[in-house]
Amino acid sequence: MTTLADRDWRLIPEQEYSGPMQMALDEVAAETAAAGGPRTVRVYRWTPSTLSAGYRQSLDSIDWEYCENEGVTVTRRQTGGGGIYHDHDGDISYSIIAPAEELPGDLMDSYELLCEPLLDAFQHMGVDASFAENEHDAIYQPACYLRAINPAHDILAGGQKISGNAQYRQRDAVIQHGSLSYAVQPQRHLAVFDGVDVDAEQFRERVTSIREQTAISREAAVEYLEDALGEWADADVGQWTDDELVRAREIAEQKYDSSAWNRERADPLA
Repeated sequence: MTTLADRDWRLIPEQEYSGPMQMALDEVAAETAAAGGPRTVRVYRWTPSTLSAGYRQSLDSIDWEYCENEGVTVTRRQTGGGGIYHDHDGDISYSIIAPAEELPGDLMDSYELLCEPLLDAFQHMGVDASFAENEHDAIYQPACYLRAINPAHDILAGGQKISGNAQYRQRDAVIQHGSLSYAVQPQRHLAVFDGVDVDAEQFRERVTSIREQTAISREAAVEYLEDALGEWADADVGQWTDDELVRAREIAEQKYDSSAWNRERADPLA
């Protein structure tokens, strides 16, 4: 249990929303936490499968035609790094949102604290995972899972990346969100990028998954993650308020589903 556990936390169990809505819900949770409401830990699933592009990612690196033909949503994250293909069945995502004043000011310390429940979850799953001990060179820069491995926030199992995590500040709150690889989908993961020079075999050498490390189901992996987040924060199971959902739908439509944000990196709500 974290030292933050004496605050008011809610755990929102896994929910399915579109990519724009998932990004908007993070913003709404930040607004709620900064205004004195509960801090949030949550697990979520991308429906449909989504490519979340890094904040500064070049549009030229995305195969827009493939994404459109395959029904893959594209939305830009607030956090940097490369794009992540969030497969509906192969990805498990989470967010932790709390007031910035309650978290360490040092980025490394903040990552270490907020990744504690992830490492606990992997342990209970039977996955021997830990922060990367050393940096690894990038093999394909536009893709998050193939970029240079950073010991600060990349989690490996057997020397292969199994989770990527990132942070940003919004409304005086810190949002950490991340992706856990449940099942590797190398062909689809690579296909959302344009001009990729990495094949599926190279991808598998760099990336592993929960399913490859242990035989548990996706449902069991989600339950382990929810339990670890809830215990870490001593959180009560909660839900979004009606006002939060209305606000999130507005942000999703006006920002994360807009060409201005996704193609030009211009925030219509700024």
